[in-house]
Amino acid sequence: MPEFERTFRRIYRAVARIPEGTVATYGQIAEMVGVGPRQVGRALKALPAGTVCPWHRVINARGTVSIRTAAGKAHLVQERLLEAEGVIFVNGKVDLDVFRWHADL
Repeated sequence: MPEFERTFRRIYRAVARIPEGTVATYGQIAEMVGVGPRQVGRALKALPAGTVCPWHRVINARGTVSIRTAAGKAHLVQERLLEAEGVIFVNGKVDLDVFRWHADL
């Protein structure tokens, strides 16, 4: 198995640990896995449709959903999924002091 696939699997395992109703940042997951935040983004972008990995629980360090493309609406889907879990957005931003997942590192 190529190294990037092993790395992606480690990222997916870390993301799978994020409890419902909480969020983690790309940097937080990156630190857990030992990669850079952009690698986390690449791995999540590569997830197949219909995956059970809770990709929507990963947001950026500003507490906002990262917009992937100017024309795309994935960020709206991500916000709705998080809101359905009880995560609150105020002016497009999540209060990380309230909703950030604190993993046992």
